[in-house]
Amino acid sequence: MTRLSVEMLAADAPAPITSAGHAQLGIAVLVGIAVIVLLITQFKLHAFLALTIGSLALGAVAGAPLDKAITSFTTGLGTTVAGVGVLIALGAILGKLLADSGGADQVVDTILARAGGRAMPWAMVLIASVIGLPLFFEVGIVLLIPVVLMVAKRGNHSLMRIGIPALAGLSVMHGLVPPHPGPLVAIEAVKANLGVTLALGILVAVPTVIIAGPVFSRVAARWVDVPVPDRMVPPRASEELERRPGFGPTLATVLLPVVLMLLKALVDLVVDDPANTTQRVFDVVGSPLIALLAAVVVGMFTLGRPAGFTKERISQTVDKSLMPIAGILLIVGAGGGFKQTLIDCGVGQMILDMSKDWSVPALLLAWLIAVAIRLATGSATVATVSAAGLVAPLAADMSTTHTALLVLAIGAGSLFFSHVNDAGFWLVKEYFGLGVGQTVKTWSVMETIISVVAGGLILLLSLVI
Repeated sequence: MTRLSVEMLAADAPAPITSAGHAQLGIAVLVGIAVIVLLITQFKLHAFLALTIGSLALGAVAGAPLDKAITSFTTGLGTTVAGVGVLIALGAILGKLLADSGGADQVVDTILARAGGRAMPWAMVLIASVIGLPLFFEVGIVLLIPVVLMVAKRGNHSLMRIGIPALAGLSVMHGLVPPHPGPLVAIEAVKANLGVTLALGILVAVPTVIIAGPVFSRVAARWVDVPVPDRMVPPRASEELERRPGFGPTLATVLLPVVLMLLKALVDLVVDDPANTTQRVFDVVGSPLIALLAAVVVGMFTLGRPAGFTKERISQTVDKSLMPIAGILLIVGAGGGFKQTLIDCGVGQMILDMSKDWSVPALLLAWLIAVAIRLATGSATVATVSAAGLVAPLAADMSTTHTALLVLAIGAGSLFFSHVNDAGFWLVKEYFGLGVGQTVKTWSVMETIISVVAGGLILLLSLVI
């Protein structure tokens, strides 16, 4: 496994804002994370405020001057929002267009119409994976739950046989496949190649979602056999529309940014000449900003217009899509501020110095750190951005593929065992009408399977590429 040369990094690394020793820095990290955990779990404070206070606590315990700790935090926040903020906004716009135009319903209905009884769990995985590409996890749940309940009730299927594959598809996309916020932040933090990360993420995601979705759903259905809850299901967007976009154009729009980013990665592998015109063109069109912007512009014509949206209605849809992401942007930004405070205090160098004598592979270390923060905070995004900041120095002498695998290891760890401190846990519990124990035996175990299977596949890939 790739190891980092301390001497190589030390020559380029900026001086830390504190001269604290390893013991004091270790205590500072524990205090900073403990403050974040306590504020989120015990005092129910918003994650943005918790991360801000935790960052200042980290700097104070590490012995950093308060003004420099504040500068580190604000610099990290600004850099993170500058790097991924526009991408999050574009993804939100595309997701809102997809939902409001009835395009998501069109994809769902088309796939379900062609899926038989035994194929239904596999159809749900496919639906969730496609729909989940541009959507945040919570939005995906709200969008897919009516479909899950309808399919289970009308087809007399076990709720777990239909629901677990859909949740697995959404969760795997959220943790492993850009342009979701978590993977994007980790890519930015460790300076990974987005196209390579995307390609390897899909490679890991496919077997992972099969095992955690259709395969595990058989076991989950035996463990928890509950009826479909008789409650009012949120009306689907297309019920209010006279017409909606076709299946082909909708699917093409959703997959457009992924295809553009993968094409860029392919051209980079074949043509290794920065002056080459073809490579320069694909470097532009395959960048996340242009790829997502292209999908949004195309979506206005392939999703909005076929649904009968006027220019004013499209503008309103874009406007409504941006309001709910303010909290997400602030959490991601504050996570970047916490990461930068960690780095500037010298915590990354400390981990580097300590790990050079350890026998723990860098990828496994990244996975374990993300697991610990996920269990403590309940947030996959917080776990991803914090772990990325801690292990970023380990990527300094890694190959392009191993740096991408480092991002995926962090993403896999961030999904481990969702429990009562995770908002997703309660969303699943309430929508499916489960008890806490039943939610643990289904949703929590499924998340753990995703994390462990993906982590194992990433370690195996690191041995052969």
